[in-house]
Amino acid sequence: MISKWRIQRFVRHSFLAFFCVLLALWCLFPFYWATVSSFKVGSEIFNTNFLPDSFNFCNYLSVLQTSGFGKSLANSAVIAIATVAIASLLALLAAYPMARMEFRGKKRLLFLILSATMFPQVAVLFGMFELLRFFDLYNSREGLVLSYMILTLPFTVWTLTNFMRQVPKEIEEAAIMDGASKLTILFRIFFPIMRPSMVTTGLMAFITSWNEFLFALTFSLTGRARTVPVAISMLSGAGQHEIPWGNIMAASVIVTIPLILIVIFFQRKIISGLTTGAIKG
Repeated sequence: MISKWRIQRFVRHSFLAFFCVLLALWCLFPFYWATVSSFKVGSEIFNTNFLPDSFNFCNYLSVLQTSGFGKSLANSAVIAIATVAIASLLALLAAYPMARMEFRGKKRLLFLILSATMFPQVAVLFGMFELLRFFDLYNSREGLVLSYMILTLPFTVWTLTNFMRQVPKEIEEAAIMDGASKLTILFRIFFPIMRPSMVTTGLMAFITSWNEFLFALTFSLTGRARTVPVAISMLSGAGQHEIPWGNIMAASVIVTIPLILIVIFFQRKIISGLTTGAIKG
């Protein structure tokens, strides 16, 4: 006979599996619906069919042929990659003294850095606008990269500091005994060890930069620095009687695919970075 303990375990596992499947469907359904809708043309998009009648790529061709959309894709890629590179380097340099050195006011400084993420974007919008105008960076990729530092750097510093605290002190002490400098310890010892953690934080910074809308809309005036989220918002255009939902859905799918590929490619490092320090040997 099946024991009562096995029945209870089966019920718990079944409930957990059902909950995970339900959560996955809840998270993935919007993207699935956008994908299905991207293959519909005209009034078909208002039909509640869960599968498209045919795979019509007219919306994708229309989006890719839209003037400036390819330029916006390139802008988003360049800006996001530059933001990740600069934020990761600055966060690594800041996380080392925060995690491995003792100085007065360290905790206050760390909380001050984290508190920068508590302000809504609109609260710093005017000040950031004046700063970019002062340095003649308005309507430029460099200006958007600088503004994105506000969104990505505090979280990256805080996260890398916590990860760096998990590295055993014996490794650093051995390097100091061998005469290694602080920069050598940071880039030759800590950097290889923390590579999965940096991939995780870098991915978060990339997603934030790739999807950011308010700064990109405010600080980009022409296609010179316009990013994909702003380009999608402009697909409706002025003078159009109907909003081209098919084109918008197709553009949303095109924008989402790079993020999915990046997550799949770095999947192992992301999982390793998230579990760093969870188990101490």
